[in-house]
Amino acid sequence: MTQGNDASQVPQHGASPYAATGSLKGKTIIMSGGSRGIGLAIATKAARDGANIVLLAKTGKPHPKLEGTVFTAAEQLVAAGGQALPLVGDVRNDDDVAAAVSAAVERFGGIDVVINNASAIDLSRTDAVDMKRYDLMQDINVRGTFLLSKLALPALLDSGSGHILTLSPPLNLDPKWAGMHLAYTMAKYGMSLTTLGLAEEFKDRGVSVNSLWPCTLIDTAAIRNMPGGGQMVKAARGPEIMADAAHAILTGANLSGGTKTTGNFHTDEDVLRAAGVDDFSPYSLGAPEDQLVRDIFL
Repeated sequence: MTQGNDASQVPQHGASPYAATGSLKGKTIIMSGGSRGIGLAIATKAARDGANIVLLAKTGKPHPKLEGTVFTAAEQLVAAGGQALPLVGDVRNDDDVAAAVSAAVERFGGIDVVINNASAIDLSRTDAVDMKRYDLMQDINVRGTFLLSKLALPALLDSGSGHILTLSPPLNLDPKWAGMHLAYTMAKYGMSLTTLGLAEEFKDRGVSVNSLWPCTLIDTAAIRNMPGGGQMVKAARGPEIMADAAHAILTGANLSGGTKTTGNFHTDEDVLRAAGVDDFSPYSLGAPEDQLVRDIFL
């Protein structure tokens, strides 16, 4: 069990095929989690533009099984060219989240982007799942996403071009996914319902709300720590594909052809194809494209 879409570090693979046409320079991003893995990859991509990134994560001290802390992540972001504010806190704690939002506004003058990255995973079936783990997934995935989005809304409205991006899947009601791991499916779909509802609620008020999900397995600590995970990630992609897709969404590069700007459930491949990418092999950890493990919920 892990909080966050986390890998041990941000690995470097082939040269990115994504050619950015927009920039996040000067934008202020607040992210839940982000001390490693997908979150850190997204933050690092934004930092290279010169963005300001506020990281709210639990890992303030080195973890016995996970590399990196919120402070080492901040050092990486500064080295990449951005500004960073590392905050040790728990997205399940109202006071921690409120303090993080206040600190972001005080330090950088506002908030332009919220990235709901923190997530807990447990693929146990109903008869095997521990209720403490059920509660953890509900508290981090659903409540945490709702809480951070809610508390950041005043600053996002002030931004004039606020954006909430949540790492959650399309709302696929094929019973297959509920039947495989009901507790986790409910928690991830709760995040996606937040996207659906907030997009509708704020569609005329200048705040875009979207979700992003990978088409294939991504190399993360959550996967590596599962039974057989070390073998599974050999047929995965690196987190850079999610970083490039998030960048495209947040800079509008994927919104060609009349695509609406809010209420979308994007996949990384769809976003990057719209941004001009037609070869995804540089993101692979080595397996041929036709042998990559497809992600769940698709």
